Amino acid sequence: MTDPTPPYVFGIDIGTQSLRAGLFDLEGRPLVFVTREYPVRHPRPGWAEQDPGQWWDALVTTVRECVKRSGVEPSEIVALSLDNASCTVVAIDAGGEPLRPALLWMDVRAHDQANRVTATHDPILRYVGNIESPEWMIPKAMWIKENEPEVYGQADKIVESIDWLNYKLTGRWVGCMNNVTCKWNYATPEGGWSPDLLRQLGVEDLHDRWPAEILPVAEAVGPLLPSVAETLGLSPTTQVIQGAIDAYAGSIGLDTLRPGRLALITGSSTCHLAVSEEALFDSMSWGPYPDAVVPGLWILEGGQVSTGSIVKWFVDQFAYREQLEASERDTSAYEILDKDASAIPPGSEGLVLLDYWQGNRSPLRDPLARGVVWGLSLKHSRAHVFRAIYEGTAYGTRHILEDLANAGFECTEMYACGGGTKSELWMQIHADVCQLPIFIPEVQEAMTLGSAICAAVGSGHYSSLAEAAEQMVRVETKVEPDPSMKEVYDFYFQKYVASYPQLKDLMHEVSTRLESQD
Repeated sequence: MTDPTPPYVFGIDIGTQSLRAGLFDLEGRPLVFVTREYPVRHPRPGWAEQDPGQWWDALVTTVRECVKRSGVEPSEIVALSLDNASCTVVAIDAGGEPLRPALLWMDVRAHDQANRVTATHDPILRYVGNIESPEWMIPKAMWIKENEPEVYGQADKIVESIDWLNYKLTGRWVGCMNNVTCKWNYATPEGGWSPDLLRQLGVEDLHDRWPAEILPVAEAVGPLLPSVAETLGLSPTTQVIQGAIDAYAGSIGLDTLRPGRLALITGSSTCHLAVSEEALFDSMSWGPYPDAVVPGLWILEGGQVSTGSIVKWFVDQFAYREQLEASERDTSAYEILDKDASAIPPGSEGLVLLDYWQGNRSPLRDPLARGVVWGLSLKHSRAHVFRAIYEGTAYGTRHILEDLANAGFECTEMYACGGGTKSELWMQIHADVCQLPIFIPEVQEAMTLGSAICAAVGSGHYSSLAEAAEQMVRVETKVEPDPSMKEVYDFYFQKYVASYPQLKDLMHEVSTRLESQD
């Protein structure tokens, strides 16, 4: 890779556990990345909250550090764009300050409200598969109104993290077309919002708390406020460009905006994005979303609520010995566990794991489902369970692929990014379980690159996202599926699928009991 040259663009990824800023040139070559972590609170089972002020602090810190480390002139940085972990709902007062901790995407407390949205049978729900998710904007806003009426009453805006941060940067309130289409029940073929839906739910005043203007992906929000530019160490001429949901930015950064390719966005959760030239309404994944990224194209979105977060949970809770060994050997506990798990036969010698730690997003759409490991014997070790986590999450991806195939989408190859790609074993298991090749890009931080691509397009350096992605994305690695693994993984995948119907009622009884006790 040749050295980057000016001008430069920032991609800023507002993740669940950290914010990551990356500075790129217009060929997609990175200069520097800086990450700052922040905590997630889980006040109750199925709840997840975060302090919005930590996003802003992290944005300022990472951008300033990137500029300092890169040594570039602020005037050479022409634009920046943000992506966010969508469904991260925050109530903002008239002064622009948060009124309470944000409800993160993985927060599923609003499942009753989501069921009521679904029960309206509003025609606009056909664009989300006719079933509302408790992760989304309307159910969460309803929960706030019904359980914290004082917060709802004081809220001048109820928005997502990307909207608030764009406002902090520019002083302008705009909604993100990608977010509102995929998570706020907005559909361009129906003229946008459904006033009837909000009226049926008793939240018609919610519309007044949303930004009046919706901007498509890669359009300019405006220049940085002068005071903000000084705080960030940037020029006030730097443009802020409308970004996207983090996974959708990742799909741009993987160059998957074409039929047949599936974006596999790994992180705390895993998102699966498929582009279609026609509307496919029979999937249990989300969508089809019209014009969500590119006008005229439809997107189907599958998702697993918990994948990387299960891996981290296991390491945090059960891998103390590996963590001690890692500190002595100057390596990571994940690498040690990967090595041990690679010695375990496919199928983890009889373990079947359901990856529903925070419910199932698709294709079951069950927020009350919970994680399961069955088949345990005294022979099984930590390495067996760790491999079973990798396999269970791969079964979840295959379950989504089969649902998409039933709706008419044929996947021929997957393009992966995110933290999961750091594990060769995990990627190989995904390829073997799904019997599909996986391509991993040269710049694996595809979400920051995808946001940088939006910045490059919005600042006028490319005419379209497709053109920019073709020039700024390069594949580095191809993971081929092993045909000899097909039989064993077909067997265990069938057991994975069959487990949920047997346990569904028990899961619901326990989840409901725990909620009632709170």
